[in-house]
Amino acid sequence: MTRTDRIAALKAAAKERILILDGSWGVMIQRRGLDESDYRGERFADHPGQMKGNNDILCLTRPDIVSDLHDQYFGAGADISETNTFSATTIAQDDYKLDAAAVRDINLEGAKLARAAADRWTAKEPHKPRFAAGSIGPLNKMLSMSSDVNDPGARSVDFDEVLAAYREQVQALNEGGVDLYLIETITDTLNCKAALKAIKDLEAEGMDELPIWISGTITDRSGRTLSGQTVEAFWNSVRHAKPFAVGFNCALGADLMRPHIAEMARIADTLVAAYPNAGLPNAFGQYDEEPHETSHALEGWAKAGLVNILGGCCGTTPDHIRHVADAVKGFKPRVPSVRPKALRLSGLEAFELS
Repeated sequence: MTRTDRIAALKAAAKERILILDGSWGVMIQRRGLDESDYRGERFADHPGQMKGNNDILCLTRPDIVSDLHDQYFGAGADISETNTFSATTIAQDDYKLDAAAVRDINLEGAKLARAAADRWTAKEPHKPRFAAGSIGPLNKMLSMSSDVNDPGARSVDFDEVLAAYREQVQALNEGGVDLYLIETITDTLNCKAALKAIKDLEAEGMDELPIWISGTITDRSGRTLSGQTVEAFWNSVRHAKPFAVGFNCALGADLMRPHIAEMARIADTLVAAYPNAGLPNAFGQYDEEPHETSHALEGWAKAGLVNILGGCCGTTPDHIRHVADAVKGFKPRVPSVRPKALRLSGLEAFELS
């Protein structure tokens, strides 16, 4: 299929059923027990500093592992699998002293690996086309929050720097063949807006237009993002981009995330997506929630008509995704909300003037 055909198929599938995203990449990579040489490969054999832990670099040094994980998740029932590029920006990869050329290659090869896997599974099961989502993760530096507790105005990056970093990532992901962008685990909405501007600027310059999925993170029981916004304020901040889907991931398990997804389902005039953690981490930072427990909770969301896309974040495995896919099979996807026209603004809180 052409990219236009794939996007049409994605939108058609979303009208027919609840789509399934893949699960955690970090936990699956950790299980491989990789050492420094796996991360370095030949290309980075003499690179200064430690490379172990930089999972995104595996797109270049161990593409076999990345391809296998795509296959595991597609085999478990996922419709969409993400590129292994969560931290593949020049800003985040500066921690590993990687230059712009290496970062571009991570995104380009990550997209090609996801594209190849999606095409393999689509050819194998034509009745269930698979899709590749370009993962655009948060940065380790934020525009809305100070980098110095003694100076509220201090920032370690400015908007133009963040915009440039995301622009490089978006361009490579698009070139590599992804079907949609997933701006995910958003802790700072201003960083997200820089990513959205990068996409829109490139599209204005002639780059293929792709669906955008925006996924924020509610960091605790306050019901706010790390930069302080409520669910509705967050939606008001990003709805101008007319995203294909919006929702939340990470930080919380399904039980604690549900009220925030319900609120997004109430207000969003687009698809609502969620991929919670496998519960909350234990004292050792590990996740104990079993696949049947996660799937039971998400089945309740589907039954209540809250969601269009479901998947898993930290601690979830192909087995979790298999259970979720089986549990929600047959449930109708949520119908996007239709709200009366009004002036809707946001700061930390939402403001509506009707």
